[in-house]
Amino acid sequence: MRAILGGQDVFAVMPTGGGKSLCYILPAHLMPGVCVVVSPLISLMKDQVDSARSFGLRAAYWNSSQTAAERRRVALALEHGELDLLYVSPERLGVEGFIERLLSVRVCLIAIDEAHCISEWGHDFRPDYLQLSTLVDQFPHVPIAAFTATATLRVQRDILDRLRLRSPHVVRASFDRPNLFYQVEPKTDDFQQLLEFARSRSGQAGIIYRSTRKNVDETAEFLNERGIKTLGYHAGMDAGTRQANQEAFNRDEVDVMVATIAFGMGIDKSNVRFVVHADLPRNIEGYYQETGRGGRDGALSHCLLLFGMGDVPTQRFFINQMTDDRERTLASEKLSQMIGFGQVYRCRRSQLLAYFGERYERDNCGACDVCLGQAQPVDATVDAQKLMSAIVRTGERFGINHVIEVVTGAQTERIRQYGHDQLKTYGVGKEKSRPHWRQVVENLLGQGLVVQSDSQYPTLGLTDKGRDVLFGRSRFSMLKAMQKRPSSGGGAGGGAGGRAASVSGGPFDAELFERLRALRRRVAKRENLPPFIVFSDRTLEDMARRLPTTLAAMSHVHGVGDTKLALYGQEFTEEIAIWQAATGKSPPLARGGAE
Repeated sequence: MRAILGGQDVFAVMPTGGGKSLCYILPAHLMPGVCVVVSPLISLMKDQVDSARSFGLRAAYWNSSQTAAERRRVALALEHGELDLLYVSPERLGVEGFIERLLSVRVCLIAIDEAHCISEWGHDFRPDYLQLSTLVDQFPHVPIAAFTATATLRVQRDILDRLRLRSPHVVRASFDRPNLFYQVEPKTDDFQQLLEFARSRSGQAGIIYRSTRKNVDETAEFLNERGIKTLGYHAGMDAGTRQANQEAFNRDEVDVMVATIAFGMGIDKSNVRFVVHADLPRNIEGYYQETGRGGRDGALSHCLLLFGMGDVPTQRFFINQMTDDRERTLASEKLSQMIGFGQVYRCRRSQLLAYFGERYERDNCGACDVCLGQAQPVDATVDAQKLMSAIVRTGERFGINHVIEVVTGAQTERIRQYGHDQLKTYGVGKEKSRPHWRQVVENLLGQGLVVQSDSQYPTLGLTDKGRDVLFGRSRFSMLKAMQKRPSSGGGAGGGAGGRAASVSGGPFDAELFERLRALRRRVAKRENLPPFIVFSDRTLEDMARRLPTTLAAMSHVHGVGDTKLALYGQEFTEEIAIWQAATGKSPPLARGGAE
């Protein structure tokens, strides 16, 4: 912010929820003129403007979703110097006459959000961003600030080259999100696993990512039929349906959004308590960005990846559609890194940070399945040898299901047809379940002991590393889940009247938290705003911890500034006072406790 206020260009890599928007919103408030914010999705702009206005800033957006009359009103406000912030898309900057319009007013700053979109090495390349390289020529005396949450050092260099920033102040903040809990679970029955997970978080907002439109539709239908309030989102839906579904999710009218990556950058909802990847993401950048949609308010959020090597052919199919050889090779490398993330027995947080060039200094992060001992390596050499022996004895000409059927002694016509019921390995693993053997196969594939052919019907074959294990020259281990995952403590857990844990400041009263959530919904409906813009979950947690019954006390609550105190403070202090009178509970300090 000091660099921007001093007129210097800036490039900042900061994690989702790390305060990127504050870096241009506060200077826009302090500097004379308008800050032009280049944002990639028009579906996000309304939330961004609503949020800025809730803090007392003069903000507007200009895009194709508006009527001609609405755009004229924005144009007049711009001309009369009545805006602090103007959100536009990169496509809007390319409309004839729009740059000239900006040149006719006082522009104090140009902020480019999601700047990785300009890089060919990034995970979400947008050709429309390329025209932004001309901004330094068109606005030679205006500072340009570019922000992204997901840039490797290679992507960072590419962004700086393409935008041609002038001696920029470069900030590379930590990618660590301590309030996110990372877990990888073997994918066995995805629909049942998703149902169990969602039910354990009833009433909490969550996003479930799926790789195909068909999976989105089927998952949303499955969850709805079983009582989970769910909507879907993918590019196959018409724009009106997508917008309506996103609005319903933002307004807490449904709990779960099932979506493809088309939903990736289109969500600014702060109170997402869980993010599930039910299919394997294509790369770590996308996975990090999408998990970053959880816990933007700083409260605890659970990130679950259902990992199965059966998803790899689907992602390979998408990659093989790429026409550029270099792009296809790069995508294949990134997919291999994503597979490694799910297979390697190492702190999940440490792996993510290492990908972005950051070293995690602690031995135990305390917030992933590996560090909490929920997944531990077990020696599975004998089981691996049984499977690989079956692969070899069937001529390395069959796929996963057939090999598992041989090992488990299945009585199928196909096995009898090939005489595989006469093999020494037939039935050697019948005492264990098919899901167990699939997990062994997937670990063999992930660790490079077994490979899958690229044919229409993929077959299994051994690598040299695999033969070393088969013949006893080396050992094989795989991760095994040791216990059930913990329920998220960042929401209303703890039962009525109980205490719920929070990563952001200790326990709070869960019953009061739910009452405050209900009040927030009523206020949001009245003001025609998403509830999280009224107050975040983290703010409600702090209210349920401090129990402020005066405006002076409310002013000390996290996330309550002067504007929100004036707008909503009275209603919330009254609600807390009513609850306090009914329950007889008093603030922490009055009970002699220390905050």
